[in-house]
Amino acid sequence: MAVPETPVPPAADAGTTSPVAPSARPGARAWFVLGMLCFVYVLNFLDRQLLSILAKPIQDDLKVTDGQLGLISGLYFALFYCFISIPVAWLADRTNRVRVLSIACALWSAATVACGMASTYPQLVLARMTVGVGEAGGVPPSYAIISDYFGPGRRGTALGLYNFGPPLGQALGVAFGAAIAAAYNWRNAFQLLGAVGVVTALAVYLLVREPRRGGLDVVGPVATVPAGPVTPSAKAGFWETVRMFFTRPALLLVALATGATQFVTYALLNFTTLFLMREKGMALGQVAVYYALLIGIGVSAGMYVSGRLIDRFAARARHSYALVPAVALCAAVPFFVGFIWAPSWPLALLFLAGPTFFNYFYLSPAVALVQEEVRPDQRVLSGALLLLVMNLIGLGFGPTYLGAVSDLFRATHPHHSLQLAFYTLVPFYGLAVLLFLALARVLRKEGPRTGDR
Repeated sequence: MAVPETPVPPAADAGTTSPVAPSARPGARAWFVLGMLCFVYVLNFLDRQLLSILAKPIQDDLKVTDGQLGLISGLYFALFYCFISIPVAWLADRTNRVRVLSIACALWSAATVACGMASTYPQLVLARMTVGVGEAGGVPPSYAIISDYFGPGRRGTALGLYNFGPPLGQALGVAFGAAIAAAYNWRNAFQLLGAVGVVTALAVYLLVREPRRGGLDVVGPVATVPAGPVTPSAKAGFWETVRMFFTRPALLLVALATGATQFVTYALLNFTTLFLMREKGMALGQVAVYYALLIGIGVSAGMYVSGRLIDRFAARARHSYALVPAVALCAAVPFFVGFIWAPSWPLALLFLAGPTFFNYFYLSPAVALVQEEVRPDQRVLSGALLLLVMNLIGLGFGPTYLGAVSDLFRATHPHHSLQLAFYTLVPFYGLAVLLFLALARVLRKEGPRTGDR
């Protein structure tokens, strides 16, 4: 059955003073597209997290250390993922974003299948690098597509729902990956779930329509777009957008603050399953049920609640984009320490519910702020620059750091090296909070965004 079109208002002429109604209720097609893109994001994170979920059997089979796992899931992956996302985003800002997304999904899914065929560590590294190349074209185009299906005032909720992708991907990865590995082996988990992604890439290409850039943005004196009216055919220069992003204090600070947050979240995410199994005595079958439920419910709730809070408060108090994640991170710390200390896995999971919920209050506000702050023709590249900074810091160095510290402690504390390494992440919570507070100060000083700049 055909999905009805979302009504997209016509673009105003340059210099008009009549605003386009940006808050029109999204139609059925907008929600259909959001659902499709969210499913692609689920697969994106599912394929990405399989390595950490299946770390124990991979370690047993390929004889790799914690440090090697940290490098392959952290720095090696992030170098390809972060830097290739920039030219891909620049291309997507000038071409069909849906087509870029579908090709990227097919590539990372095929590479996931290749991970299941690796028989040595270098082969696994090569396959994971290819996963990073493909995933570089996944998220930034999706941010921009959603922003052209949902107008200002609705993007926080839409992007919050889209950001269900990571928790659902993590939860399904834990559930299906661990279950398949327990029933068969870890290789079958990579091969089967990668094949699902290839089919999904074809569905995106056939079913998702490219929206008009900036069709739902206000144009004129009441514009939410900071750099002035932009026609649908406008194409921002690459270096123009890069300079704009890194010279705007609010954009630079939100990237650094989210990077510091992801340093903790990715380190935790990539080693929690190994920690629960090796130091808390949890079995792979128990991981597939209990940890999967915790990830799916906790992170999803954090993403959704933060998106709703931003839509509720940011219009009146713009610094809410920063205060919401800052307060949440402060609340997460005592639960995180309890998780590390807990002597058994059931108690550890109970404490882990706190960080699982509060740690992810940063993403929806950060993405919504960046999408609202830049012109429609700069959204994909700006989203990619945000991901470049926060993923290079968080994804690149978080797991790499934690794996290296665990190897360092293993010589003297062979049975609790990961526990000691996790304790060293606590100061990074403080750094993230300070950066978000600095961002709040900048946003409060700038005041509400009510006109062109």
